[in-house]
Amino acid sequence: MMSIGIFLTIVFVLLLLSGFKIDREYQRGVIFRLGRFHAVKGPGLYWIIPFVDQRRQIDLRTITLDIESQETVTKDSVTVRINAVLYFHIEHPEKAVIQVRDYMQATYQAALTALRNVIGQHNLDEILKDRESINATIKEIVDQITNDWGLVVEYIEMKDVEIPESMQRAMAKEAEAIREKRSRIIKAEGELEAAQKLQEAAGLIAQNPASLELRRMQMITEVGAEHNTTTIILMPSDFVDMAQSISQGFRIKLDRGGETDGAKK
Repeated sequence: MMSIGIFLTIVFVLLLLSGFKIDREYQRGVIFRLGRFHAVKGPGLYWIIPFVDQRRQIDLRTITLDIESQETVTKDSVTVRINAVLYFHIEHPEKAVIQVRDYMQATYQAALTALRNVIGQHNLDEILKDRESINATIKEIVDQITNDWGLVVEYIEMKDVEIPESMQRAMAKEAEAIREKRSRIIKAEGELEAAQKLQEAAGLIAQNPASLELRRMQMITEVGAEHNTTTIILMPSDFVDMAQSISQGFRIKLDRGGETDGAKK
């Protein structure tokens, strides 16, 4: 009888010890008592009733979910391949266990569907330029779906957007045309500004002719500073006009003298 009592005591102690559970800081234990939800316990050491309570251990750390590349048609009928990455964590462990059978697969399908729907509502240019706003829209949709499952979506981001080669060539030609247009506009603006400056300079010179002579002297100094073997001397315009008038006077006198000699003969 004593041996049976010792045996039962040992069995009872082992049963009591088997009820002790330990969860780490990032873990929680969802306890079901006779099939019904009882409590969420942890972290640390706690005890459950053996054979009566059942535990489902849940990880509360951020989970990274890769959304594989999918072919999607944009609003402007361009077929693209897009993949994304989703970050989420479990806020209510009991909902993640009770409300959905496989929260990982359910979250993946929700993110995939939201990604395809949102991409179909935007043009290709918007997808390439406004990724942040599209990511925020997808995050909001997925977060609303997974909220009932006790999940919180932290962030979702499109990683790669693959477009057809024909579309890539067309976009490259468009970018080249835009750059050429920009360069021509800049050149035209520069020529217009230069013409305006020349017009202002001409007005100043017309008001003060001596400034033109000063500019000519400055040009001679600049030419001399270049160590050139040939030096060009620019004569003032008054000297040139005077020389032209003198030469014309000589020609007139010569012509008159020739006419007088002819008359005398």
